[in-house]
Amino acid sequence: MKIGIIGATGYGGAEIARILRSHPYTDECILYSSSDEGTPYHQSYPHLVKLADQTLKPIDIEQIASETDFLFMAAPPGVSSRLTPQLDAYALPVIDLSGDLRLKHQAVYESWYKRESAPGHILEKAVYGLSELNREEIKTAKHIANPGCFPTAVLLGLAPLVKNGLVNESFVIADAKTGVSGAGRKASMGTHFSEINDNFKIYKVNEHQHTPEIEQAVRGWDPAFQPITFSTHLVPMTRGIMATIYLELKESMTGQQLQQFFSDFYQDSYFVRIRESGEFPATKEVYGSNFCDIGVAADERTNRVTIVSVIDNLMKGAAGQAVQNFNIMNGWSEKAGLDFTPIYP
Repeated sequence: MKIGIIGATGYGGAEIARILRSHPYTDECILYSSSDEGTPYHQSYPHLVKLADQTLKPIDIEQIASETDFLFMAAPPGVSSRLTPQLDAYALPVIDLSGDLRLKHQAVYESWYKRESAPGHILEKAVYGLSELNREEIKTAKHIANPGCFPTAVLLGLAPLVKNGLVNESFVIADAKTGVSGAGRKASMGTHFSEINDNFKIYKVNEHQHTPEIEQAVRGWDPAFQPITFSTHLVPMTRGIMATIYLELKESMTGQQLQQFFSDFYQDSYFVRIRESGEFPATKEVYGSNFCDIGVAADERTNRVTIVSVIDNLMKGAAGQAVQNFNIMNGWSEKAGLDFTPIYP
């Protein structure tokens, strides 16, 4: 297959290119960019041998449709909402890594993202690509809204209990931390070295755009769910997300029961690894991989549960999950091109 990547100069696009370089069913990656068209790719990413000698192509919808079999959209928010409707006429399968296709209600998107939404008929077609939980819908989809990095970690942690009606719908707190690569490649005051090194800070308090994405998913599982509290923090590391989730159960469970419950729920999900009772994952233990590692503990004194979910934000939180969805859509093993262990230390 010939694969197109729009937004190839961003971190997400570069990770897709890196993964597909060794994918068993990919013949060629064609790279597109609106900001760096006409420049050699090696000026952006010299480590991507065999791709580095390519020249970045301009984004021309008719040309993209004629020369690619499948398209990854790794551009910033606002690009996919404009381009995907044009691509729809060519029936080209698209996986969008921005947030443009995730929220089903246009007004909600425009309120949180502060920009115009994609057309309603495109949002209706888009399938939310949380691989482990939406496999059947993904198999037949033409438009995939790849989940956000934070929602991936939070929702994989919540799903076993929420989908089985075990959670008090009025009390969920998700406290998440991310590495600096989640802010993208473009430098800013808040992410350059002297600002983030030896520092730890909260940001977008009560207004992070991934909040409605998480709430939309959990209300799809349990319509009685109330708004959640979701906080995000920036830590001085390159990659990784840790989401620490606090919730109340409707009925008590021991730590061992919880661990077995989670293990059973994800027994057919290769990329979700549940730790033994009393063990908790660290971000370094999934670095550079498509794994989500989860640890869970019960506090019998308060009847609350603590869930710790870690991912690599550029992999399971972006490019890795996009390729996993690419595999599902084409009927291949979910592990194709992704079956490598984390980098450690």
